[in-house]
Amino acid sequence: MIYCVDDDHTIREIEVYTLQQTGFTARGFSDGASMFKELEKEIPDLILLDIMLPGEDGIEILKKLRSFPNYRNIPVIMATAKGTEMDKITGLNLGADDYLVKPFGVMEMVARVGAVLRRTSKNDKTEKITVGHITIIEKEYMVMLDDEKVELTHKEFELLSYFMKYPNVVFTRDQLMNDIWGLNYVGESRTVDMHIKTLRHKLGKYGSQIKTVIGVGYRLEKDL
Repeated sequence: MIYCVDDDHTIREIEVYTLQQTGFTARGFSDGASMFKELEKEIPDLILLDIMLPGEDGIEILKKLRSFPNYRNIPVIMATAKGTEMDKITGLNLGADDYLVKPFGVMEMVARVGAVLRRTSKNDKTEKITVGHITIIEKEYMVMLDDEKVELTHKEFELLSYFMKYPNVVFTRDQLMNDIWGLNYVGESRTVDMHIKTLRHKLGKYGSQIKTVIGVGYRLEKDL
């Protein structure tokens, strides 16, 4: 089930119709309030969420989704008519899995929905992963340094989880952008670098386990 949230009736109907014609089940909503009511009955596989909405905008709705344990793992694709870098980065940093810039083609929408579903379906949550003194419990979005709990943002957690599943493996910035943020363009590394910096800081003395491989990218060493 795909939820399409857009206050434009025509766009919303086209999205729902196209998804249904390409093998998905889909339902449309004109605002966040009606979608949250339906969430109490059925949790979808993905939400296609417009940023410009009456009442609560898409950014505020995304914040709410990521704050509720029952909803925080639902993949979200943001749709924005602005297309500015700041809109994209704001949504992605808050936990959006991808974005579409209006006007977009319906087949691009279908392709991105399929890609996000494939990517997220591979990320089955394990109970617990420990590397050195760092432990994460994926289903609870919990990070422990020895016996001390550490608070991370959604993307910081996803980044750390990715590293911990593949300790000592070197990842390029482009790989991290594609696999964590779902972006398929080359050259934008500031978002990755910023998250690495804040993640190291929050991990304290264990932040040094995240090593910079000059000219390549980053890796997580198994221990200090």
